[in-house]
Amino acid sequence: MKLIQLAKELNVSPEAIKCFIQDFDLDLTDCISTNFEVKEDFEKFARENSEFLKQYEKDLDKNKTVEQIAETINQPKEKIEKAIKENNIFDNGFYRSSVSSYGIDKRLGGNYKFVYDYFGNKTSLQKRDFIGYRDLFFYISEVLEPFLNPQQIKDWGIYKPAGIILYGPPGSGKIFWANKIAEIINYQFKEIKKYDLGISFVNGNETNFNDYLLAIMKHDRVLLFLEDFDEIMMQRKAENNISYANLEAQEMVLHHISKFESEDILMVGSANSVSGIDEEILAPGRFDVLIPVFPPNAAERAEIILFQITRNLDKDSLLYKILKNNQADKIPFWNNVASQMKVFSNTMLIDFTQSLKKRIKNAYQKSKNENLIIDENLLHGALRDAAAKLTNEYLDLVEQFLADAVLNNLDYFQTRIQAVKNELEAYKIVQEPRRAIGFQIQNDEESK
Repeated sequence: MKLIQLAKELNVSPEAIKCFIQDFDLDLTDCISTNFEVKEDFEKFARENSEFLKQYEKDLDKNKTVEQIAETINQPKEKIEKAIKENNIFDNGFYRSSVSSYGIDKRLGGNYKFVYDYFGNKTSLQKRDFIGYRDLFFYISEVLEPFLNPQQIKDWGIYKPAGIILYGPPGSGKIFWANKIAEIINYQFKEIKKYDLGISFVNGNETNFNDYLLAIMKHDRVLLFLEDFDEIMMQRKAENNISYANLEAQEMVLHHISKFESEDILMVGSANSVSGIDEEILAPGRFDVLIPVFPPNAAERAEIILFQITRNLDKDSLLYKILKNNQADKIPFWNNVASQMKVFSNTMLIDFTQSLKKRIKNAYQKSKNENLIIDENLLHGALRDAAAKLTNEYLDLVEQFLADAVLNNLDYFQTRIQAVKNELEAYKIVQEPRRAIGFQIQNDEESK
């Protein structure tokens, strides 16, 4: 059963159910599939607790003061004010828009055992479609609703987007989300290579990007992915050195994009920033859907580290035994180190786990001891290696990304934007050396 069907039966909006999943930190894999089929346990929970979900939705949609929230959940006003501050909820004295009294109560330790009883067997990290990012997943699902629900066009005149831009700092996972979009709408993923933009020869015949697009439009349901979209679609200014191939690509995209919807083509561009993209490209009906891809937050970083360091490991492998002996096969072990990785990209987290694996291997080969301790020297050495990509240039790109997100997506991602801003501020306190913050190392003998 699709989520939209269940919501209709229960007389609860799909949006309220999505907010509920986020508020109670439920794993998406336990609730719904990528194509929004409801999982059996979640359907059972929703049916048996439909009155609570209706009550939750009513509260969610209501403007409310701190005093009213306190009355609803029977919690002290002071605790509620602290929770609101800690979670970056700002709404001029009234709280709404994905802010639920019950979500705040959950953060304050309210008893919601009746929720978690349905999800006792937590899906392992290795079996999840992706880690965290529930807010981004649901935001993308709203953007893609016209693909999933044709009634949107009939009832509301909301049409499929012809072009989407995924923007975020390098290494944040934009190509992952482009593949996820293709999976959600059941389109074939096809990446446009740099050589497709210029003139080439196939079987002795000259072909160009126009020919490439015409050939693609003969196929059904294709997602075209174009990396470096901000470079290729750069504004035409005297100071911008735009190559002939990129100018031609702009012209061809502008010429054909009006046909993309009718031909079941969706073009997705990947950009570090949207600020320099030509305004004609961003015009309504073209690439007017902008989706920010954030660096992972501290909780997501801990999960990603655990996922990456245990990926494809056999349970009887030496590394897994060492991890288990240190209780590093569980998320809490990684929380402290993850909290130091402010604005780290997904790529940097992978670099950290690869470096740490090598360091643990070297330490084991010296001691031949399966009970070796994963100590601060090992962790800080790997942190230093991963921080090599935390350059001034990268931090400047994160800052530009924040400016883009504030301008284009503030309403939906206010909490994430504030969290990234807070982490970025930590690097501005000490200017030299900028990337070394948190990674000072006393001894690093294991790397020699």
